[in-house]
Amino acid sequence: MTTPPPRLIDFHSHWGTERGWKGSPYETAEDREALRGYFKWGMNFVSDDEQAAQFRQANAKVMLDFAFTYKMDAGALRDQHDYAFDFAHKHPDVVLGNWIGIDPTQPAHVKELERCLSEEPGLIGLTVHSFTPAGPPDQPEWENCLNLCIEANRPVLVHVGMSATGAGTRGGMGITLEGCHPRYVDRIAATHPDLNVIAARVAWPWQSEMIAVALHKANVWMELHGWSPRYFPDELKREIGKRLRKRVFFGADYPMLSHERLVEEWREQGFSSDVLDDVFSGNAESFLTSIRVE
Repeated sequence: MTTPPPRLIDFHSHWGTERGWKGSPYETAEDREALRGYFKWGMNFVSDDEQAAQFRQANAKVMLDFAFTYKMDAGALRDQHDYAFDFAHKHPDVVLGNWIGIDPTQPAHVKELERCLSEEPGLIGLTVHSFTPAGPPDQPEWENCLNLCIEANRPVLVHVGMSATGAGTRGGMGITLEGCHPRYVDRIAATHPDLNVIAARVAWPWQSEMIAVALHKANVWMELHGWSPRYFPDELKREIGKRLRKRVFFGADYPMLSHERLVEEWREQGFSSDVLDDVFSGNAESFLTSIRVE
């Protein structure tokens, strides 16, 4: 008998559609080749309906993140968001919401974030990449955006650990890794206690620091997209079943990593069924209830 897939609340995946990668640096053959070498994914795109069907088959409700929208002009940014929101309206059973990536040094981008926070469906949160012109999230340019998220009771996603973007290319696409240190999660969580901060990715090579931040700040959570659980640092595996049990959300990084593969690999790590239930959906449900998202 085939075991039905567990219910998944995926706090971080990307788009499997070609439109979903509009404006990204992976539009050239050379850069796609670099991505293929890192992720073992050839950027084979699907239609909107095929993407929704894949989420349904995996029993997943997904938080979707565009790549590199912060580089777009305000009109193109709005068009990209409207595309995402139209997809969410058509497929509410598989879309939890969207992470909005902007350049906070551009007033029109900040106004677009305001629009998204106030008008659009599902969970809308701000995603922060330290390689935007504003730098890491403790810089003054982000302050208005962080306050907007507090006012809307919406989370901020801060990327930590080694970035796959630029990996394997000369110069790493100009991205420095220091901006992905967990210290920036710690700083904004300390200075904004009413802000819900989610650390994105495994925080290698600073995993100990990230665990300390999550244990110290009750307004910090972790989602672990982009990594196979079999490669998690040992201390992270240990703490997921203990002190971090209620602080971790499932994240996939579809389409680079499939939900089905990750579920199987999570199960292979020897976690109890109760811990897996928390990671796959229970912790996310509690968090969403706390911020009044259905």
